[in-house]
Amino acid sequence: MSVNPALQGRTFPPAPPYLVGREKVREFARATSSESRLSFDVEAARAAGFRDVVAPPTFAIVVQESTLQQLLAEPDAGIDFTRVVHGDQRFQYSRPVVAGDELTATLTVTSVKSLGGHSMVTAESVLVDADGAHVVTTTSTLVVRGDE
Repeated sequence: MSVNPALQGRTFPPAPPYLVGREKVREFARATSSESRLSFDVEAARAAGFRDVVAPPTFAIVVQESTLQQLLAEPDAGIDFTRVVHGDQRFQYSRPVVAGDELTATLTVTSVKSLGGHSMVTAESVLVDADGAHVVTTTSTLVVRGDE
């Protein structure tokens, strides 16, 4: 089964809101070997002008994951997850993610391309805070390997 080219331009309903927890930020920071005190020490973060600990730049992938699950579960997508390789990831921030943020993500498929027997699916997830203000846009490209 090949990837459905009609996915391009499709926007999925917003994923349920994600409340960014202080310990999740610290766990993610440890997992990614962050050495920034801003990700661990509330007082250091506040002294730097933030409301709470600051998530490492790639933390947004945690929130984006729920939107990618929507895409992968889409019955007509034609995406076999066992054949997926993560091809690229980018982030465009309006401001850092901090503990206490409640983020809602909405995914739009921006591109579906065929290359040889493979497909490349690029999707943007726009994350907004509880006030609806933009926080970050994450862009993922999934490579779906074709039949061998």
